Amino acid sequence: MFREMRREKQNLPEEECINVLQRGTSGVLAVSGDDGYPYAVPLSYVYDDSRIFFHCAKTGHKIDSIVRNEKVSFCVIDKDSVVPEKYTTYFRSVIAFGKARILEDEAQKRSAIEKLTKRYSPEQAQGHLQEIDKSLPQLCMIELDIEHMSGKEAIELVRRRT
Repeated sequence: MFREMRREKQNLPEEECINVLQRGTSGVLAVSGDDGYPYAVPLSYVYDDSRIFFHCAKTGHKIDSIVRNEKVSFCVIDKDSVVPEKYTTYFRSVIAFGKARILEDEAQKRSAIEKLTKRYSPEQAQGHLQEIDKSLPQLCMIELDIEHMSGKEAIELVRRRT
C-alpha cells in the first residue's frame, strides 16, 4: 500500500521517526482539497502513541477536506542545514500517513487538548486548565491515526552516526 523508500541507507528507524515527531513543534498537514487540488497547511501539533493531535476552527478548508476524505499526510522537518560549499543540505524529516477524524466525544477532546497545552505551555498548568474549560465547547480537535510513517536523513548524517 505504501511505497518503500528508494534510498534505504537514508531511512530512519521507527524509534528515530518517533523522536522527530516528539521533538517537532510544527508540521505540514496535507489533505485532498477543493477541486482535486492538494491543500497543505502548517500547524502546531502533539504526538502521542501513534497519533497526532491538533486543533482548528470548526469550519474551513481543512475541516471540509477531512470530512470529504479522511486520508491525510503530515510532514515534520527536524533538520535543514544548508551546506553551500557542498551544494547540498543536511536534512532529517518524517512523513506520516493516516486517517484524520474530528473528535466529537468531550472526554476525548479534553484529553487531546490537554496533551497539546502541556506540550506548548508546560509551566502554565492552572492557566491552561482554565482556558480549556472556557473554550472546550467551541473547540475542534482532530486526531490523526498514523498507519504508516517513514523518515529520511541526508547521507552525510547517516555517515556521522555510523
